[in-house]
Amino acid sequence: MKRYVLPAAMAGMILAFWRVPDLQEIAAGVAVFLFGMFMLEDGFKLFGSGAMERVLAGATRSKLRALLSGFVTTSLLQSSSLVSVITISFLSAGLITLAGGVGIIYGANIGTTTGAWLVAGLGLKVDIAAYAMPMLALSILLVFQSSKPLRGAGLALGGLGFLFLGIHFMKDGFDTFQEQIDLTRFALTGLAGLAVYAVIGAAATVVMQSSHATMVLILTALASGQLTYENALALAIGSNVGTTVTAILAALGANVQGRRLALAHLVFNAVTAVVALAFITPLAGAVDRIAAGLGIAADDYALKLAVFHTVFNLLGVVLMLPLLDRLVAALERWLPEKLPETSQPHYLNQAVDDLPLTFETALRKEVQHLTDNALGLILHGLNLDEKTVFGSADLEGTVRAARAAIPLDYDDAYERRVKSLHAAILEFSSHIGDRKFAPEIADRVYELRDVAGDVVQAVKSVKHLRKNVQRYTTRSFGVTTELYDGLRAELARIAAEIHALSLADPEERSALWLDQERVQIEHDARATSERVDRLIRSDLLSAERATSFLNDSRYAYAAMRLLTDAARRCYMERDLAMAEVEKLLALDEDELPHPGEPGAAAEPGGAGGGTAIRETRHPAGLVSREPMRWD
Repeated sequence: MKRYVLPAAMAGMILAFWRVPDLQEIAAGVAVFLFGMFMLEDGFKLFGSGAMERVLAGATRSKLRALLSGFVTTSLLQSSSLVSVITISFLSAGLITLAGGVGIIYGANIGTTTGAWLVAGLGLKVDIAAYAMPMLALSILLVFQSSKPLRGAGLALGGLGFLFLGIHFMKDGFDTFQEQIDLTRFALTGLAGLAVYAVIGAAATVVMQSSHATMVLILTALASGQLTYENALALAIGSNVGTTVTAILAALGANVQGRRLALAHLVFNAVTAVVALAFITPLAGAVDRIAAGLGIAADDYALKLAVFHTVFNLLGVVLMLPLLDRLVAALERWLPEKLPETSQPHYLNQAVDDLPLTFETALRKEVQHLTDNALGLILHGLNLDEKTVFGSADLEGTVRAARAAIPLDYDDAYERRVKSLHAAILEFSSHIGDRKFAPEIADRVYELRDVAGDVVQAVKSVKHLRKNVQRYTTRSFGVTTELYDGLRAELARIAAEIHALSLADPEERSALWLDQERVQIEHDARATSERVDRLIRSDLLSAERATSFLNDSRYAYAAMRLLTDAARRCYMERDLAMAEVEKLLALDEDELPHPGEPGAAAEPGGAGGGTAIRETRHPAGLVSREPMRWD
């Protein structure tokens, strides 16, 4: 069926042009206007170099800020549809909250009214085609420059020129068309007229994918006398409902949060339309009084339509803003998040694939999601419950008390909880080759892909421990059980600290404690090896068990190193100034003590001195340990 839609539409247009040649100028005007909008959008993306995305991403700390951000960005871009699509992308990537996204959508609906004011107040009263020509000529000089900002400015300027030219063609087309056919004879009055024209307005916006283009068409037709004022009001209401289709289409490739936002957009615009249609008479009266107060002539229906467009959108915000929290709660009930048997990506979807900021952020959050799953599986593989470990104030005591075996098919859990996510991360990160992102973003994407690989290797390392952990920790085997409990406690400590790091405020995170953690891991690895040597010499541990344990300890400490390195690269904020300070203070890899090197201290309490460990408690409950030599 779909394959016949385009040919049928083109055949219909050609037939209409043949029967009514004057339609060609109106249709060309719409096409030029839409082309100008696409150029304007692309220009702002290139010129802003992500500025708009950064503004929107940080704009949801309060309802008022979200509302203002939606208004300002839509007023600049003249496209509420683009703002909706970007907001869905941010929400899918976890950059903003659902409540913040809904606030931006509310503001975008007010911002979309500025286009009607520009057209009615300027486009229909001034020969804007005279301004369009030099703008187009100047824009082509900028488009061919190598600088991205200059190319973006050229595209934006050219887009504005095409917008002006499209309005001019539509206006002239309707003026010529009026001489051939008078569309006002098809005007409908009463409730039927409101309903029919509201549906027509929604359908026109769905076809053109732009409420701005629909409003320009309505305004030019109204100015030329081809529409009655009452029918134009209904068309404007319908165009507001039709603009939600773009957001709905964008949400089809988004996660559940993106779909919730698209539904919120539909609910807001539908409620606003119903209220506007129900109270059309008092609203029209209010518009007449406002227009008179602004000095707008009683017969200047184009400007009065712009006033009406603003009034009913403001009315919608006034009605819906106090209900925002309830709407969010309802959306979460209507579209619950399903928890599949196999872990699915939370943040990687089509909606976040095109913008550099959302691409990197979504990938980083998905790697963190993978890390969370991996930590849970690692702890279960050690017969430890993650909630108990993360809430424990005495990890060593918690580990000693954990003697019950946790039923677990480690291979199956790895396939469902880790491997599936890792595959999605690899597939998504491969898209970077098709994107013209900045080299530094590409480098960070590849680094995150490597981090995911390290986390997976840590899970595989712990798999090698599971058999002996099951054997020696579900009941007491004396010193052997103590040794394995020691490994379990150290892995649990690393997991707990990484979990605490993931919950900490990004501004309070520091890479310094991770360097100290690496020192502690190397110290513990050396101390464990020396303890095993002493136990063998004292005949407290058989050589067979010692060999098995030393092999297992190598896997355990390898997992700890992988996890701490992954945490550094995944959770640390990339603030340049702080990064420089930490780079100066952080320990280089060469400075970390390795077995057999000076500084790799003996186990505390050993003959001839040793090291004491000084603990420092950081924000979010993180604890760092620094070795102090004593004699």
